[in-house]
Amino acid sequence: MLTTNKRAVLAEEMLTHASANVTPHRLALVLAGVLVLTLSAKVVVPMWPVPMTMGTFAVLTLGAVYGPGLGLATIGVYILCGALGLDVFAGSSATTSGLAYMAGPTGGYLAGYVLAVLTLGVAARAGWDRSPLRMGLALLAGNLVIYLPGVLWLGVLLGWDKPLLEWGLLPFLLGDVLKLGLAAFAVPLAWRVCGVLSSR
Repeated sequence: MLTTNKRAVLAEEMLTHASANVTPHRLALVLAGVLVLTLSAKVVVPMWPVPMTMGTFAVLTLGAVYGPGLGLATIGVYILCGALGLDVFAGSSATTSGLAYMAGPTGGYLAGYVLAVLTLGVAARAGWDRSPLRMGLALLAGNLVIYLPGVLWLGVLLGWDKPLLEWGLLPFLLGDVLKLGLAAFAVPLAWRVCGVLSSR
């Protein structure tokens, strides 16, 4: 169960001495986050049974590092860029772009990105990002809220009689387990590194 105590998230901790609440710093973080999300969506890693991108890893990690407020602002700008036709999504240049792309099979997962950033942001605000175990649980919840609207939207588009789980969930599980494991240790490790640096 998440605690109600609000704790600093990693981005705030790292920028404590750089006036993190000042608008230019927050804007820079949003732009950096959009760039990371875009690059991660374009990175394709060979994987069985399907290649994977690092998009979900970036989304979930960003939610934990940025927290709910800054994280939602960043994912909102990212999705807005995509809606305007910028090539920021996985495969958006190979098929369609803009709103047409977002209304396609990927649309539900993009909605899930917003929910996932919020989920990880709230968990980080409660301090769950400082422990690999709790971070792992938060990541599982975040991944679930990506898949849920994603598969449901596939059902709306393609029909409920189709093998939706075989198309929209099962092929990605192995890659997601690896990405979740990486994020579960990377964020708490970043906290430890931040603590070491701040003590110098």
